[in-house]
Formats: sequence, C-alpha cells, structure tokens
Amino acid sequence: MKHQLIRKHRVFNQSQRGLTLAEIIVVITLISILAAVLFSSLGGSLSSGKEEITYTDIRNIENKIFIYTNKTKTRGKLPKSLSDLDGVNDTDPFGNKYIYSTSSSCGKKYEIISMGVDGKKGGDDDISSCDLDK
Repeated sequence: MKHQLIRKHRVFNQSQRGLTLAEIIVVITLISILAAVLFSSLGGSLSSGKEEITYTDIRNIENKIFIYTNKTKTRGKLPKSLSDLDGVNDTDPFGNKYIYSTSSSCGKKYEIISMGVDGKKGGDDDISSCDLDK
C-alpha cells in the first residue's frame, strides 16, 4: 500500500512540470536584452531633459537678474552672487552649482554657466547663458 502511494505522488502531469535550466536561462537572457535596449534609449532622453531644464533655469536666473537691476535700491547694479537674488535655485539638474560671473565670453554684462554632466568647467557639455542667444 505504501509503495502505491509513493508512485502516485511522483507522477507529474504535463501542466505540473517545472521549467528546465535552459528555459530559465533563455528567459533571463531575453529580459536582459530588453532591459539593455530600454535603458540605452532612455539614457539619452534623460540627459536631454536635464539640458532643457538647465536652459530654463538659466533663463529664470536671467529674469531674476533683470528684476534685481531694475529695483529702486539696486538700479543698474548687477548682483554680486546668485544668493543676492530672491528664489533662485543655484544648483543645476546635474547636481553642480551654477557659476555666475560679472564678465562673459560673449559680450554680455554677466554669464551663468552650468558645468554639465562631467562637473568640470570648460568641457563640451557646459551650458552657458551665452548659448541662449545662438
């Protein structure tokens, strides 16, 4: 009697069968390929989005500088630093502080620079208020 119970317990239907190691490897490989494709295509979009936010931030800072220079107390004077401006976010989307200078490389009275992804001034990924006029 015990022998018959053991045999019945070991018999599996086709629907109860588990996945083989080869099937699991194929599924994991397919998921990895899909993830790689998705992340590579989204990576460029995220970087591009941060650049657009940076341009918007720089325009907002320029507007705040315009307001600052037209106030009665500070008429015609540029702020000494971004902290002189009300409500300005001085950190770019890449986690770096914006660089504010009262001289510029394009002939403006001031320049605002984001060091971009690499966080180093002077790289190809820098974004400047001078770029807005181009």
